[in-house]
Amino acid sequence: MKKLLIVDDQQGIRLLLNEVFKREGYETFLAANGIEALDIAERIKPDGVLLDMKIPGMDGIEILKRLKSKMPEVPVVMMTAYGELDLIQEAMKLGAAHYFTKPFDIYEVRDAVNAMLQD
Repeated sequence: MKKLLIVDDQQGIRLLLNEVFKREGYETFLAANGIEALDIAERIKPDGVLLDMKIPGMDGIEILKRLKSKMPEVPVVMMTAYGELDLIQEAMKLGAAHYFTKPFDIYEVRDAVNAMLQD
């Protein structure tokens, strides 16, 4: 079973993504902030990460940098409510595999993650 780490400070989004990806057959792990996300990632070694760009405390770019420094092979999909082109470009340069702007189409996110984590 593939492990997917979902990182978003909004509980509703975490729960929605959790429900969708559990149904898809993933073992899901949820984090509300950067410290929690990095701790979980280190423990479970996820196969993929869904990461919100705007998280209070440690933003998505910083979390992405730290994840990629320890686990460069792990694909990361960024999510942002802001569509900020400069942050998205920076995330892609740092190794993000894909990004979605909120509100996103849950089916597109599901299909992108499934494609990203195919064996």
